[in-house]
Amino acid sequence: MTLSSLRLLAAAALVAASTLYLPPARAASSQVTLLNAARDAGPLSISLDRPDWTYESGDRATVRVRFDVSPYPAEGIPIRYRLGPDMLEGPERTAVVPKAGLSLPIPAQAQPGFVRAIVSATVGGKPVQATATAAFSPLDIRPLQAEPADFDAFWAAQREQLAKVDPQWTVTPAPDLSTAEVDVSYLHYQNVGQGGRPTRIYGVLSVPRAEGRYPAVLQVPGAGVRGYKGSADLAAKGVITLQIGIHGIPVNLPDELYEQLRFGALESYNRYNLDNRETYYYRRVYLGALRGLDFLVRHGKWDGRNLVTQGGSQGGQLAIVTAALDPRVTATVASYPAYADVTGYLGGRAGGWPGLFRKDDAGNVQDQPVAPKIATTGYYDTVNFAKRLRAPVLFYAGYNDMVTPPTSTFAVYNVIPAPREIVIEPEQVHLTSPAHQATQQAWILRQAKGR
Repeated sequence: MTLSSLRLLAAAALVAASTLYLPPARAASSQVTLLNAARDAGPLSISLDRPDWTYESGDRATVRVRFDVSPYPAEGIPIRYRLGPDMLEGPERTAVVPKAGLSLPIPAQAQPGFVRAIVSATVGGKPVQATATAAFSPLDIRPLQAEPADFDAFWAAQREQLAKVDPQWTVTPAPDLSTAEVDVSYLHYQNVGQGGRPTRIYGVLSVPRAEGRYPAVLQVPGAGVRGYKGSADLAAKGVITLQIGIHGIPVNLPDELYEQLRFGALESYNRYNLDNRETYYYRRVYLGALRGLDFLVRHGKWDGRNLVTQGGSQGGQLAIVTAALDPRVTATVASYPAYADVTGYLGGRAGGWPGLFRKDDAGNVQDQPVAPKIATTGYYDTVNFAKRLRAPVLFYAGYNDMVTPPTSTFAVYNVIPAPREIVIEPEQVHLTSPAHQATQQAWILRQAKGR
């Protein structure tokens, strides 16, 4: 599959979103949409010689660096820059940018992937930085992660363990979060433990007040430790939403407590028990999210048909996982999913968040001993769940994302056998732009309500 036709959209992409239909991969329909992110109006600008920042393997690319400074120094402006593969950009180099600008060549790339330029300078006594990332045949990227032979059997057994735990649904009204149109409540329920007694999952339920039957959306969180207030705005449009946390603590505690946990007991939760598939931290998380779907399908106002999972980063990971494990899910929104192709660094390219097995400054592979941990990741990697998706999927990615690198994002997207769409904002970092927030909501309503 090539991306030469993507360049036909470049001019339109500079003005508005453009849509391209690509040939199917693995019997899945695929749609790519380009969005033009708002440009930073700072003194340093960096761009590529193709407006869509997308090339084919074997193409050459050029990074263009300019400064908007007046008067422009006759001697030029010194820069520091790194230029290399996604998340492996290499050592810092120096150059001087004349008034006419500076070109940094990117050699032809033999393999699909991404090459990034990161430029830093000091202008008017203030540090500035800009980034540009070139994509080379991104729809041809394939994962490096292995799939365990007993992957399905393992998760079937875990679901059986979950079924043995009484959910004990507990709903408490939250009048301070409710509106004239939406009834909001706190919800918590029992989940599997890590070997002992059951734990709990806490979340916020938002339900339209008007009589009727509604589609339901499970909203799963990005990484970190925080409180939640629900999604009354989406519920006001006629959707039941359940927004959950993953750490087994209430979602309406003081922010100070979440900060203490984030930098204390839960700082590296994504690595807890990584050497044991039965007790790894994400086992409880994945099963707790699944149980959230159980609650939604039992709700008296659910329409009995439409069930959506939604999230970004770690939430994108969880949205894919829950949809893959539960055939009741009818659509998934996954923005820049985390925990994607996490063994990538062992293969000499970027791996997904949280950066497992990456080399430290001394060149040593982290997360030792790696063998049992690599084995565990195969059961939890988003890639292996994405292969099992059945319902339509909306993806989102930015080429400049250095938290969930685009190499890992496309490794996931490219193995999805279900109907799939991906929205690309080439200049975007690890954020969801307002334009895509609107895209997500419209897509959910269209999938769930046919409009």
